[in-house]
Amino acid sequence: MTPELPTGPQPDPANPAPAEAPSRWTPADRKAFIVWLLFALILPGLAIYGVAFLIGLDLRAPTLTVKNELLLKGIAALFVLLGTWMASRIQKRSLDNYGIPPRQAFGGRFWEGAAWGFGMLSLLLLPMYATGHFHIDSVALKGGAFMGYALAWWLGFVCVSVHEELTFRGYLLFLAARRIRFWRAAIALSIGFAVAHLSNPGETFFGIVQVLGTGLLFCFMIRRTGNLWFVLGFHAAWDWAQTFFYGTADSGLKSVGYFLNTSTSGPDWLTGGSTGPEGSVFSLAVLLVAALLIHVRFPTALYPDRPA
Repeated sequence: MTPELPTGPQPDPANPAPAEAPSRWTPADRKAFIVWLLFALILPGLAIYGVAFLIGLDLRAPTLTVKNELLLKGIAALFVLLGTWMASRIQKRSLDNYGIPPRQAFGGRFWEGAAWGFGMLSLLLLPMYATGHFHIDSVALKGGAFMGYALAWWLGFVCVSVHEELTFRGYLLFLAARRIRFWRAAIALSIGFAVAHLSNPGETFFGIVQVLGTGLLFCFMIRRTGNLWFVLGFHAAWDWAQTFFYGTADSGLKSVGYFLNTSTSGPDWLTGGSTGPEGSVFSLAVLLVAALLIHVRFPTALYPDRPA
């Protein structure tokens, strides 16, 4: 079987990336950016608040439910997908340029990323478990209930992944990298990614630092794999593992319907406290390990420093 080759906004030998930033935005560039902002940021916010008002949903609730996550994150994912597609039509570009080649949708790279995400979250919990600070107390779900919640939470976190990755590391990463080069764009957008998590109930300083580091790690993955599909799988599986499989808090939010009853004991800096394992000092070590392994697995940068 021929291995799947990463594709995305790669340099074209016949049309190399410009050495200098584009001198100005074209009318099409400005129109695409405005349309993207409208569909990716403004309209989904209005839609989510409208739906919450109609069904009496508390958007500040400290718990996650399958129904609310699928509904709200599904709306957000749909709008950012639509906004990205519309921007590509206006600019007469392929979605490959924005890091989401349709022909690779949910293919090998996505599922490889999912395996990495589950594995890295498990690696984060391992030292806490080995030192007696993380405990697996019992099994909370069995049989049909397990299968139903496992699938529903997976779909919910795929929506979360699509929404957050396409918002912070899709069209905007391409746009910013064209102007200020890849890593400056990655740092700026990762800061924005961390700021967006500040309002989560139970979030802590270490948790926000971890979100910033995760944003940079995801950009590194994109740089090396050439597009977002690996990251989309990693992000969805990481959230699924901590929220559903291990039953821990996710960015300060606890879920309803999880596989394992677990608990922690010890200082917050080690266990993560109200944030969950992402707020643990071990999380930063795991991010570094993941970056090293990604460097070994994908040794060549495929996403251009300055897309053409």
